[in-house]
Amino acid sequence: MILGICGSPRRQATEHVLERALSMLEDDGLETEFFTVRGKNISPCRHCDYCLRNKECVLKDDMFPLYELLRRAAGIIIATPVYNGGVSAQIKAIMDRCRALGAEDYDSLRGKVGMGIAVGGDRCGGQEPALMQIHTFYILNGVIPISGGSFGANLGACFWSRDTLEGVKEDSYGFKTLKKTLGMFKRFLDSEGP
Repeated sequence: MILGICGSPRRQATEHVLERALSMLEDDGLETEFFTVRGKNISPCRHCDYCLRNKECVLKDDMFPLYELLRRAAGIIIATPVYNGGVSAQIKAIMDRCRALGAEDYDSLRGKVGMGIAVGGDRCGGQEPALMQIHTFYILNGVIPISGGSFGANLGACFWSRDTLEGVKEDSYGFKTLKKTLGMFKRFLDSEGP
């Protein structure tokens, strides 16, 4: 199963792009799951070390269903709007809260395949630094980060929304980067997947 995590608190451009990506994977015969932070209560990590002692997070909120999806996933796609040149606070909270997943089972994410999607309001609105944050999270947790390769999708799928849903729908270059990155993602799953 491929898990798509939408880090936007709004139902706009980032959610649209992630749903398109998951639909493209479904068209190729892959099972997908969609998780959105919209309407969810996911608190930031307290770094209290409760998870190290008890093998679960002390915070009982909407992160718990996501833990189960992450355990089951063979591949992960994190999609984020760009906030101040990085991932959304909601995605950062998810990343930090995965400490509890690692405390439960150090290898819980190891060997999975991961890709990122970043949607910025400007063409050069921080998409690459946001993708680097996603890749860093993947690397630290043993997830294999996939990019679209050289010449157009270096770190992953980058979109320019012009701060509107219509803007992202018209971003043909962004969809080109998505197709390149999904192609690499799918090729890796087909040949090397966990």
